[in-house]
Amino acid sequence: MWADFLQRAIMQGIPLLYGSTGEIMTEKSGNLNLGIPGIMYVGGIGGVIGAFLYEQNTAVLNPFLAVFLPLMCSILASLLMGLIYCFLTVSLRANQNVTGLALTTFGVGIGNFFGGSLAKLAGSDVPSINLTATSNYFRQSLPFAKDLGWFGQIFLSHGFLTYLAIAIALGCSFVLTKTRVGLYLRAVGENPATADAAGISVGTYKYLATCIGSVIAGLGGLSYVMDYANGVWSNDGFGDRGWLAIALVIFAVWRPNLSILGSILFGGLYIIHNYIPDLDVSGQELFKMIPYLVTIVFLVVTSIGRKREAQPPASLGLPYFREER
Repeated sequence: MWADFLQRAIMQGIPLLYGSTGEIMTEKSGNLNLGIPGIMYVGGIGGVIGAFLYEQNTAVLNPFLAVFLPLMCSILASLLMGLIYCFLTVSLRANQNVTGLALTTFGVGIGNFFGGSLAKLAGSDVPSINLTATSNYFRQSLPFAKDLGWFGQIFLSHGFLTYLAIAIALGCSFVLTKTRVGLYLRAVGENPATADAAGISVGTYKYLATCIGSVIAGLGGLSYVMDYANGVWSNDGFGDRGWLAIALVIFAVWRPNLSILGSILFGGLYIIHNYIPDLDVSGQELFKMIPYLVTIVFLVVTSIGRKREAQPPASLGLPYFREER
């Protein structure tokens, strides 16, 4: 049973890993993007639209196109959301908290609108879309995973989006800590006026970090639909996973490599109620609160310690006015 639990914890945590990694990259530039839940939602529906149109117009699916088209649609949709956020907060200097929350509401509305529209086109009696054929390509695991017992079941029985999430998190961690680009990005997030005086283009770094972070977060929505949900899109089916991804950023102390372990922990805590016998609905909801309680406790502990490496970027959420430099 423990092998099945760990496998499902990883599967549950991968969308959170995408969302938290994207938000970390965004916050390192000083932008606080509370629109991550909406961006993940749009990334998911973008992939669903691409897969739906391809399945409806093709008798026999090409494995490459079945993966490539939804992937590109998801990337473009989430990139557009990132550009909207950047235009409002970086170019127009709108309030980041309000913009992010509005983006979440907008993203969920867009997802539900297109999800309901596609369901009608498919002739479905319920507001859901089944894309099992496309999902099977995303969920394709290594052929020898079943021959390796519990090790293969836990670590090698996942689709490529799982390993891509881990690779992206490790790559982002390397960029932030080992490269000049990462140094400049962290400088923009800590003190944009000083970075600007040093010749670093603050606006460019904010745009790039936020847009790249949005694309990464959008892949979390695609991962949820195609991998975790077996290709089934249901309106409002994401639950609170977007907010849980933001909570994971705090738990991982703004370090993408720690998000890998944190996502598995959060994923396990989110589904642990399924492995407790005779638990009623109220008890299940209480257990779903555990990741948030863990984040709150961890936030209190790190705040008391006042260690700088456990604190957010100093200029997080603050607009930069070059004229006030």
